[in-house]
Amino acid sequence: MDIFKRITEHRTEKELLAWTSTFAEYIDLVRKNPGLAKTAHSRVYEMIASQGINDQSGHKSYKFFNQEIFGLDRAIEKLVEEYFHSAARRLDVRKRILLLMGPVSGGKSTIVTMLKRGLEQFSKTDLGAVYAIKGCPMHEDPLHLIPQELRSEVERELGVRIEGTLCPSCQMRVKTEYNGCIEDVLVERVLVSEEGRVGIGTFSPSDPKSQDIADLTGSIDFSTITEFGSESDPRAYRFDGELNKANRGIMEFQEMLKCDEKFLWNLLSLTQEGNFKAGRFALISADELIIAHTNETEYKSFIANKKNEALQSRMIVMPIPYNLRVSDEEKIYYKLIGQSDMSHIHIAPHALRVAAIFSILTRLKETKKQGMDLVKKMRMYDGEVVEGYKEADLKEMQNEFIEEGMSGIDPRYVINRISSALIRQDLQCINALDVLRALKDGLDQHPSITKDERERFLNFISVARKEYDDIAKKEVQKAFVYSFEESAKTLFDNYLDNIEAYCNWGKIKDPLTGEEMDPDERLMRSIEEQIGISENAKKAFREEILIRISSYSRKGRKFDYSSHERLREAIEKKLFADLKDIVKITTSTKTPDERQLKKINDVTRQLIDEHGYCPVCANELLRYVGSLLNR
Repeated sequence: MDIFKRITEHRTEKELLAWTSTFAEYIDLVRKNPGLAKTAHSRVYEMIASQGINDQSGHKSYKFFNQEIFGLDRAIEKLVEEYFHSAARRLDVRKRILLLMGPVSGGKSTIVTMLKRGLEQFSKTDLGAVYAIKGCPMHEDPLHLIPQELRSEVERELGVRIEGTLCPSCQMRVKTEYNGCIEDVLVERVLVSEEGRVGIGTFSPSDPKSQDIADLTGSIDFSTITEFGSESDPRAYRFDGELNKANRGIMEFQEMLKCDEKFLWNLLSLTQEGNFKAGRFALISADELIIAHTNETEYKSFIANKKNEALQSRMIVMPIPYNLRVSDEEKIYYKLIGQSDMSHIHIAPHALRVAAIFSILTRLKETKKQGMDLVKKMRMYDGEVVEGYKEADLKEMQNEFIEEGMSGIDPRYVINRISSALIRQDLQCINALDVLRALKDGLDQHPSITKDERERFLNFISVARKEYDDIAKKEVQKAFVYSFEESAKTLFDNYLDNIEAYCNWGKIKDPLTGEEMDPDERLMRSIEEQIGISENAKKAFREEILIRISSYSRKGRKFDYSSHERLREAIEKKLFADLKDIVKITTSTKTPDERQLKKINDVTRQLIDEHGYCPVCANELLRYVGSLLNR
């Protein structure tokens, strides 16, 4: 790629977006496209919705967040629908501060960063275009130029709503530069930019003794007071506070509740009335989405203080819990590792999964549902089918504890421990055991866990290890099965023939002799027992399979061994059980013969080609499974 050619193209793209003309011509644009007059809240919502929405199991998944936020679909849906969507419709929630509250490293800052970066890109599109009075320090809406007395007529004609008044600077410029002729006032298209301080403001608390309210509302320019003679002259004031610059976009308060109280008082009027006080001026209008984030401890301390009731009533608190899905937790770790310079080290399959299993177990609450332990609950949360439980049970558990996901091990701790495993010298690959070892070693160094929590977490590491043992054995056994798909299909077809004859009180034909025989009860039970189907439950299970086949047939779909999750599991386990002794002997022998060596090489090649292992972790897996089978 020609770097400088691409830089030139990028500069040209920005130049093509530039637009400057008079207010009269801007009115023509609004007449053709009333959407240009949208509020900051509407702009943010349209930015999110424009990326697309998926409906997953009754929940909406917003594609805007999918690349960075994993496993928080329910929280994101509530955030978008109950705040952004409602605020975009000018409902009263737009007059509230949006407070994201949750545990550390839960994704609050990432959500805000995505909104800011997204708004920057959205302002470069036709749908997200922002027009402002040229030269205005607050980049304010040109429609503010319309006198209050005429607004109702203009609103009817243009099909828009006009809220807010001109800032002190623009009021003076209209008089001095344009002689009151608002139609001649220049309007320009602006691009939202945090770096350029256009449409995005960020306030971070620091030492209250040194931090000045001017950081929010601007300050007097003492160098010009002698020239203009008064502190109330807009030309002697710098409208460069974060609230000024965030106009038309997003105002972020980092760790908001750590701010000194006097900095939050400005938000009382800004949220409810859409204006704030600065210097010796009348209230200044501002159209901005105020979003803050804090942790649960700070929030509880805040609401316990009666002096904060006025501000508290102006907040909408959105809990942002930890992710509770193992598969999504894996994605978080892959994302974080992918941002590092450690891509040359191979991560064995399931290495990050065991870390995710450990993390999720620490975050789940014990359910009162009979027979449901944390591992089963974890699997159901991850979309797996657990025998004896239905979709209704899953929803009941998800609604059982409001605070579920607000505590437990945070992703930062886990990624720190994975990093310690990755950084070891002369390492080509890390596997699941390396990760579990690093997690265990790190518990002694964790600053905030109690002795009881440590014991509980050690138990979860043991559970994750058992889960990995099952995965490892299944992976190796699957690789040992010659033509696994064909073997599975043959066994599957044989099972279906037998249950069909059983349910219809019929016979089956021997494929070699043609002789009619009773269904092979021994074969059917040897498969069903693999997934715990009892003698009393076998008839219902077999009938349920036939009903499923009939349903597939009516819809013109083919029913194969992967169409029924539990039956597939039973078929695989049956095949693995038949091969167990072969696997055990081959993987554990220290001096394999020529036939065994060929089999080991074939299995290793299968693990590398089909399952994502490298030669190092494939050999380690075989040795580990050999030791497991010999126990």
